[in-house]
Parts: sequence; C-alpha cells; structure tokens
Amino acid sequence: MTIESGITTWNAICTLDDITPNTGICALINDKHVAVFRIGGDAGQLFAIDNFDPNAQASVLSRGLIGSLGARIVVASPIYKHHFDLASGECLEAPENSVNTYRVRVEDSMVCVAM
Repeated sequence: MTIESGITTWNAICTLDDITPNTGICALINDKHVAVFRIGGDAGQLFAIDNFDPNAQASVLSRGLIGSLGARIVVASPIYKHHFDLASGECLEAPENSVNTYRVRVEDSMVCVAM
C-alpha cells in the first residue's frame, strides 16, 4: 500500500507490532531492500537504511546486532561487523561504504517508509 503525502510517497510495510523492539526487518520497496529498525519499546524510535552491506556485498543489515557507540545508535553487520549509524547511514569503519537512510513513520499503526 502506498500513501501520497504532498510529493512524498510513503510505503506501508507492516504494522508496528510486526517489528519486535530492538530488532530489524527487511522490506522490499520498489525493488530495493530496506532495513527497518525499531529501537525501544512502545513506539520507540524507527530507522530505515539500505539493507545492502557494501562491505560484504550482501543484503544482511536487517539481521545485524543493534547497539550504541557513544551517542550513536548503530547496527553491526552480521558478516564483517562494520557499524552503520542508523540516523545517518554512515559506516564508521569505512565511511566510503556508507548507506542511504529513509524517513520512516507510523500512520494508523502501519510502519511507512518514504522512498
């Protein structure tokens, strides 16, 4: 389902309850693998980044370990353990291999990602 809002297209991917707190899921949006993370309980924080890890050349970031490095909330890739900042998409060990971020929100209990 897509929701038009001005010039932004929001893609509904699942309900908020479908994402266990402090984990990620992978969604296919417009032929692109997107990792969506729910941090904290209740509504908490939601983040969306590319699921493709350019260091490992694999779509695996949604299965990474979530944690923090200083003030940054990160996901560690399950293959080479590179850390990706969930807010900026920056790869901390190899900034040249950073990933895209996407806006994400909850609308009527549905998690929506802007592409």
